[in-house]
Amino acid sequence: MEGVSALDEPLKKTLGGTTAKVLAEHLDLHTVGDLLHHYPRRYAERGELTRLSDLPLDEHVTVVAQVADARVLKFNNGRGQRLEVTLTDGSGRLQLVFFGKGIHKPHKDLLPGRRAMFAGKVSVFNRKLQLAHPEYELLDGAGGDEAVDAFAGRLMPIYPACQQMASWKIAKAVDAVLPGAREALDPLPTALREGRALLPLPEALHKVHRPRTKADIADARSRLKWDEAFVLQVALARRRLAETQLPAVPRPLKKGGLLDAFDAKLPFTLTEGQQKVSREIFEDLATAHPMHRLLQGEVGSGKTLVALRAMLGVVDTGGQAAMLAPTEVLAQQHHRSVTEMMGELAEGGMLGGSEHGTKVVLLTGSMGAAARRQALLDLVTGEAGIVIGTHALIEDKVRFHDLGLVVVDEQHRFGVEQRDALRGKGTQPPHLLVMTATPIPRTVAMTVFGDLETSVLDQLPAGRSPIASHVVPAKDKPHFLARAWERVREEVGSGHQAYVVCPRIGDEEEAPKAKGAKKKAGDGEEPPGDDAQDKRPPLAVLEVAEQLTKGPLAGLRVEVLHGRMHPDDKDEVMRRFAAGEVQVLVATTVIEVGVNVPNATAMVIMDADRFGVSQLHQLRGRVGRGAAPGLCLLVSEMPEGSPARARLGAVAGTLDGFELSRIDLEQRREGDVLGQAQSGVRSSLRMLAVIEDEEVIAAAREEATAVVAADPELERYPELRVALAALLDAEREQYLDKG
Repeated sequence: MEGVSALDEPLKKTLGGTTAKVLAEHLDLHTVGDLLHHYPRRYAERGELTRLSDLPLDEHVTVVAQVADARVLKFNNGRGQRLEVTLTDGSGRLQLVFFGKGIHKPHKDLLPGRRAMFAGKVSVFNRKLQLAHPEYELLDGAGGDEAVDAFAGRLMPIYPACQQMASWKIAKAVDAVLPGAREALDPLPTALREGRALLPLPEALHKVHRPRTKADIADARSRLKWDEAFVLQVALARRRLAETQLPAVPRPLKKGGLLDAFDAKLPFTLTEGQQKVSREIFEDLATAHPMHRLLQGEVGSGKTLVALRAMLGVVDTGGQAAMLAPTEVLAQQHHRSVTEMMGELAEGGMLGGSEHGTKVVLLTGSMGAAARRQALLDLVTGEAGIVIGTHALIEDKVRFHDLGLVVVDEQHRFGVEQRDALRGKGTQPPHLLVMTATPIPRTVAMTVFGDLETSVLDQLPAGRSPIASHVVPAKDKPHFLARAWERVREEVGSGHQAYVVCPRIGDEEEAPKAKGAKKKAGDGEEPPGDDAQDKRPPLAVLEVAEQLTKGPLAGLRVEVLHGRMHPDDKDEVMRRFAAGEVQVLVATTVIEVGVNVPNATAMVIMDADRFGVSQLHQLRGRVGRGAAPGLCLLVSEMPEGSPARARLGAVAGTLDGFELSRIDLEQRREGDVLGQAQSGVRSSLRMLAVIEDEEVIAAAREEATAVVAADPELERYPELRVALAALLDAEREQYLDKG
């Protein structure tokens, strides 16, 4: 274990307090190991520079260029002076400005013909790109021979930097700690490393930071990707193994019971996909260890029906099934649709109920005491075969008669620990089915949900209509927005209904703090912050509803729905909308999942650029659920050519959720995808790109499964155990060890 110590040394010991403080506060780097795993983003070569013509606005950049000219200009009647330096690199020109006393040193250093590295934030002044007061490092003569050698002889690493610490300062800090790389413990088993011809870890760290050739970079990267993929897959393989050791009550299919009665009254036949997935589920349920299955399906592919049939199959064996939804609105929706689908079969033990029937109860945090008491009683006695609820189901007070199956809806809102708490409710661990409507590329499924078997529903049931999607550029073409409201009136005029979705609720108790408040104020997720978009607060439900009722939608029955309403009021609005009494529903993303109103055909999403790709796809899935075609209008003020508009164009361009989830992933950092809530993984992936590195992930999964099968406690691999401990949170480690 001694070897670990060099990498666990705090940075302030090696680098001094000031530098260490900046690295800790701005880049979250605290130890020598952290800094060694802060890999260069790219490498500059002497002949191949960041082209000045390609500089991105508002980003912190490092460029290498030559001084073309420099001049001091006076302003303010000669009282003020500024130094303007023009750089060139053959592709474009860039202006630097320095003011006041800050001009003396650069005036002396930056003479025409000099080459240097410059770092700063790109802004625009007088229609020209410029860097104000950039940091710089001279690359010829003046900096001594070392700088020239370091630059000329090698590829120059460009690190992910911040305003307080330029890339070359990080490079100097790395130089100071690089000797510690010799002591890095190698988590890869020797046989695996040699069999795949991968570099030893110390050598890989050295080559990734100080490569002499491009081949060095490629070798180092492929080795470091393996580390990340393999350690993560070992954690997941240990969990899968632990699950197979657990006992569970087998729940084989019974003939002539509730499930058969339910199937007999279905007015349609199941799609091939639904039949195939149902078979996979029922095979798992019949075994003596817990099912662990992820059911992913396109919006509207009929996942709820498949899950309900699994629940009925378990009730037939004398067990109970619990369905867990992320919000109260959704739990109520599910309860309503399940009882509607089951009809008299959901009235077990009641007058007029079916002899095969069972009770279906709802359990949420805001229920009245009497209703709650009755629901808890029905669960303990086994009177209720099916319970649908929110996190309230996980509370200590909730006891089951015989919990056989847990269905979790929208897994990405649900952590491992919560799944575990609910599973602890059974005398033996219940079977688990996780549903998600956000299609997940195979690699992500292997990485985030690597402990679950996967089933995919990719066919839409007959009778679902196509959805046309269009981007409405409200700023460039205001008449397009006016036309959007006309379209809503037309849909309502032909007997249909519409949604208008906004990112925020409105009338916040406190003034929104630009970004931070968005999350608190609305019901949506934090949107990708890729454009300087915070000048105007996001549009709000309450304000938009008022403008619409007084303006373009005057005379229509418009109501609002959002997360701050009392649950009873929310349910009442949803009921009236479902019944067709409300024509236009102005809502936050509370309607994102599970809301099923076949008569709603149009959706207008305001400030659509403030939502993520998969969230827009989810929202759009609320229309076109009946016989009439759906229409989704994505309203945005973002200029053409901006990343946000490109994202909206992608959503408008395809209805394929798997394709969109790839686009989404490519545009967001993997760290967001493997966020703590989902994976318990403390450090997000630094080198592994989930989409591109499919082969590495698949191979690492095979190797990890073999290693864990042969040595579940990893006794022969102490270094791997250390790496695993670093990867997993304490809670997760406990969780793994429960098996």
